[in-house]
Amino acid sequence: MKITRALMLFLLTGSIFIRLSGPALAQPGSGPTQDPLAGSRVFGAKGCSGCHAIHGVGGKVGPDLGRIPKPRTFYDLASAMWNHVPEMAAKMRKLGKPPLQLTPRETGDLMAFLAMVNYFDPDGNPKVGKKIFTDKQCVICHQMERVGGVFGPSLDSVVQFGPIFFAAAMWNHGPAMAEAMQARGIKRPVFSGAELRDFIAYVKSVSRALGDQPVQVLPGRTEEGERLFAARGCVDCHGIKGMGGPVGPPLAGRKLYSSLFDFAAAMWNKGPAMAREMKRRVVPVPPLQAHELADVVAFLHSVQYFAAPGDSRRGETLARAKGCLGCHSMSGKGGSIGPDFRKVAGLDQPATVVSAMWNHAGAMEQKMAEMSLAWPLLKGSEMADLVSFVQALGRSRE
Repeated sequence: MKITRALMLFLLTGSIFIRLSGPALAQPGSGPTQDPLAGSRVFGAKGCSGCHAIHGVGGKVGPDLGRIPKPRTFYDLASAMWNHVPEMAAKMRKLGKPPLQLTPRETGDLMAFLAMVNYFDPDGNPKVGKKIFTDKQCVICHQMERVGGVFGPSLDSVVQFGPIFFAAAMWNHGPAMAEAMQARGIKRPVFSGAELRDFIAYVKSVSRALGDQPVQVLPGRTEEGERLFAARGCVDCHGIKGMGGPVGPPLAGRKLYSSLFDFAAAMWNKGPAMAREMKRRVVPVPPLQAHELADVVAFLHSVQYFAAPGDSRRGETLARAKGCLGCHSMSGKGGSIGPDFRKVAGLDQPATVVSAMWNHAGAMEQKMAEMSLAWPLLKGSEMADLVSFVQALGRSRE
């Protein structure tokens, strides 16, 4: 069994307790963060893995959630869960299982986990990686399997093989490698994400230190990544959340690299341009440890995760168009089957609203079936608008 599949199996079954900066418990519903590691425990504890697999590990009753198409923002995942209710409810009734109930913090953490299940890429091809090692002229400076140059360190004894580790090592050694290549007339190689994945697979396959050190595979810490993004000067060139410099491309609201290997390759490929700009601005190249870069990546993903806030006015229009007000009312106006939106307390966070919708979905699905009504399907943007609308109603009660 490959390490990625083994790790995923442990996560799904809750067989291990992983600690980052604190216990991997679900986050409070009012908190700003969501924990994918806690979400993996929710996935196992709530029995989701009995019906759903993650990249082939788990049940076969429902779809494999490791193969959900991108994007995986909070609202895209929330809408996917909502749209899945009728089919899921029918299958659970057939299996004699009660509807799944989730607290707000379990909802947030579970979706954070589903957003991160592709954090780990499949293994590359070592044979292709060996050819890349030669074709990209890495062999001129580095030695592998006792073949190659000695200008750079031997790659036979690398002990960490994740893309984030390689991205950090290549970033930190980038300026020195650039000078060495220039002095020897070696053209700086450019990598695609797939090429880097195969190259790392080759390094891993021949490493004499394999198994001597723990492999860094865990997602980073969002809050620490945000601090580092500012402290290391990234924000001086890259705008994010409406703040930051205009030198580099803004990193909020744009499509992030779907693969960590793509991200690592981009850092290497764009390294010379970034180094030139930092030299022009008399800014030293900031060093980055692997765990620090993992934190920065987690922060960038978190920005995209909630990158599209909803519009409460569109949400109200949507609630009417989707028939929500045929069963629910606002200030006494509308249907009487469901609760009055204005009288429901505590819907102050997106995860709180989504968990309330989810927990209500089982009874709603049965009632709509009795009334021969079609289930209201929602796009991710529509879910964001509807959540914003419900939150606005809650604030109007205060």
